[in-house]
Amino acid sequence: MAKTMAKLQAQSKKTSSKANKSKKRTATARAQPKAKTRPKQTFNVNHLREEDFLADGLRTYAKYRDLGMSKATSGLLQAHVIRLLPPCDPAVVSKRHYHDVDLQMIYVLNGWIKGEYDGEVVTMRKGAAWLQPPRIKHTVLDYSDDCELLEIILPAEFKTVELG
Repeated sequence: MAKTMAKLQAQSKKTSSKANKSKKRTATARAQPKAKTRPKQTFNVNHLREEDFLADGLRTYAKYRDLGMSKATSGLLQAHVIRLLPPCDPAVVSKRHYHDVDLQMIYVLNGWIKGEYDGEVVTMRKGAAWLQPPRIKHTVLDYSDDCELLEIILPAEFKTVELG
């Protein structure tokens, strides 16, 4: 009987030891954050040159200066300066739409812009910044003759959907 008790105690210690080792491995695995795979990024600088403002972007009423971030981030994000062309013509600019993006942030570098975002009308002036949540329905209503915006979008390639 004493031998049987000794065997049971030994097995209990082994099982307990294995459980503790397993718990330690699990705790260690949780403590170490999983490595994220990120697109390759390269150093990029883009200096202002007036000839870099091109009428080749999404909006016909704007000129865009690509800041080279899409190439530098392997498509992770797009950044550009947008100069809205005067005068604002609501028949052209006021088309309700959304962008299928992960993130869209806009900063007013100069002038002002008025828009409607899911029913809320807002005028943003020089120095204002806003975040447009993914797929928020919005419409440009008006803008100043000197309106200039910085726009950052993730990912670099995305769809814009006009809503009739």
